[in-house]
Amino acid sequence: MRNLWSDKDARDAQKKYAAHGANADLALRTYTTRLLGGEPRLVQHGGGNTSVKTTITDRIGNDIAVLCVKGSGWDMGTIEPAGLPAVRLQALLDLADLDALSDEDMVNIQRANLIDSASPTPSVETLLHAFIPHKFIDHTHANAVLSLCDRPGGLRLCREIYGDRAPVVPYVMPGFALAKKAKEVFDANPNCQGLILHKHGIFTFGRTAREAYDRMIDMVGMAERHLRKSAGKRPAPARLPKQISAAKEIAPILRGLSAAPLDRNEGRWSHVILDHRSGGRILDYVNGRALARYSQQGPVTPDHVIRTKPRPLILPAPQAGRLDVFAAAARKAVDDYQAAYRAYFERHNAQVTPKKKPLDAMPRVILVQGVGLFGLGATAKDAGIVADIAETCASVVLDVEASGRFESISERDQFDMEYWSLEQAKLGKRVDKALQGQVAVITGGAGTIGAATAAAFKREGAEVVLLDHDERAVRAAAQKLGALGVPCDVTKRQSVDAAFDAVTQAYGGIDILVSNAGAAWTGRIGEVDDATLRKSFELNFFGAQNVAQAAVGIIRAQGTGGTLLFNVSKQAVNPGPNFGPYGLPKAAALALMRQYAVDYGADGITSNAVNADRIRSGLLTAEMVKSRSGARGVSERDYMAGNLLGREVRAEDVADAFVSLALARKTTGAVLTVDGGNIAAAMR
Repeated sequence: MRNLWSDKDARDAQKKYAAHGANADLALRTYTTRLLGGEPRLVQHGGGNTSVKTTITDRIGNDIAVLCVKGSGWDMGTIEPAGLPAVRLQALLDLADLDALSDEDMVNIQRANLIDSASPTPSVETLLHAFIPHKFIDHTHANAVLSLCDRPGGLRLCREIYGDRAPVVPYVMPGFALAKKAKEVFDANPNCQGLILHKHGIFTFGRTAREAYDRMIDMVGMAERHLRKSAGKRPAPARLPKQISAAKEIAPILRGLSAAPLDRNEGRWSHVILDHRSGGRILDYVNGRALARYSQQGPVTPDHVIRTKPRPLILPAPQAGRLDVFAAAARKAVDDYQAAYRAYFERHNAQVTPKKKPLDAMPRVILVQGVGLFGLGATAKDAGIVADIAETCASVVLDVEASGRFESISERDQFDMEYWSLEQAKLGKRVDKALQGQVAVITGGAGTIGAATAAAFKREGAEVVLLDHDERAVRAAAQKLGALGVPCDVTKRQSVDAAFDAVTQAYGGIDILVSNAGAAWTGRIGEVDDATLRKSFELNFFGAQNVAQAAVGIIRAQGTGGTLLFNVSKQAVNPGPNFGPYGLPKAAALALMRQYAVDYGADGITSNAVNADRIRSGLLTAEMVKSRSGARGVSERDYMAGNLLGREVRAEDVADAFVSLALARKTTGAVLTVDGGNIAAAMR
């Protein structure tokens, strides 16, 4: 473990945060907290916490002793001083004399003693930080320390390695009881520099921020050096098929099986995003002969259970060419997992008062032998967090198994942590959006309408992928929108297949396709050359067919329905002079849309189109473009007067039309006109 302390960076942090009212203690506390939080082998996604005991001056000039401790919802890697709310220290110290304290009273007392009532709720381990009489205290879930603790004999091993320098606290659920136990161990060892929390993590402390940080890095290094003695030992591998299906082939199957029906009649599902991992040591982990034993023990640290559930789902290696067999086995495995989870809930809920409400029974982590692991979440960010934690779990377990047997906390302790209201509160309250968990792919993504459509789908909660032949432009557009940009020439099936493979690899599948790529070739139809007409058909018709065909294959594998949307333009129904090379393939694309509606309605796939015209900075129209025959361009006044409503039509209006059709689960084969009013282009 590398020590990243920098005297210069520490001075810079003090100057930076002083400008925002933070004293030197809080500035240095923020600096070292970020050092710890930036190392994933120490801290994962909101885990861990730090504190400093300092003095602040209130508005009337009184000096107040406070504990500045990490607040719930803040990540150590990006924390700012505001993420370390100040709590009156004496009020916390007074609680050490109590024999018991409910969670509700603990939280209420901590919040009642905040200096700023608008601050975030202090960490669930605030009292432990308060009861240890050191100025700076650091807490992490260091992988190496967990690898020592998470095994039979872990208590003994940690005592041998750390001795009196960091005595071991037997496992106690976080909260008041743990704070009391940690104080008891510390009081018996007042000269210690840290505490090992069995099967939980490590605390270090010091007089200065640097001393506490240095001790953390040093003690984690001690664990790493011990583990190095057995490094390189791999678990005995299971026997696998010679040829295994790729992740991109099985991801849509897993994604579909992990979706929960909200209303089958309405065609509404609770979708998930998949994040696949296979690098590093992950394949050693999932391919281990003893996977069914060590992967089902529980989390490597209790905090992880709210993200991953107590156990992952295990699936056998998918034999190449036999996806139907894999799909059937996966379906049964998901059903069995849900039944087992419900039984686990009922078994432990019967022993608690008041009774808990069950969480959903779907897995958050799926292990597929020969392929890797998948993290599942309502958003790509959530799925990535789950996958990160699952990858950490794999690393810790492998280190344990190299010289022993992995052992987690008891199943009852896992239940208590998973259903602890203070842990669930860390996840925050989410307002689900209409298209949350869905993946929308938009062709022509670097253009005006494509970008507007991407923004509209993101506002509704979808994960958005932009496809465009211009690699630089599509990546720039995607970066601006916070989307995924993939170069793709829709006229070439190989390019389309590669692009959709990238989408499946990134998110696990696709739910919505917006076929928007197009260009307007012009010329009198009796005079246009074959090459021009073929180019237009390649892009405006075959391009749409290529992406629709690729999307349908993935959507059907998921089995949860989906949406095809086509930008057909008014030329499909109201041809303009000299626009035959553009209008003819667009008319064919309109027929294509209807054919998909007919052929795939039984699969829950809707197929609809937007008939757009007179879009400012968007699609070219006969009235706005000078054709090869020299047709006159029009003024802005002519443009505004060219529709029945006399209103400007923007790319955002087309985007809203696409979104409305994506939400319309009982509409298919329809065309929605967005042109401000043009009776000649109205559908009949």
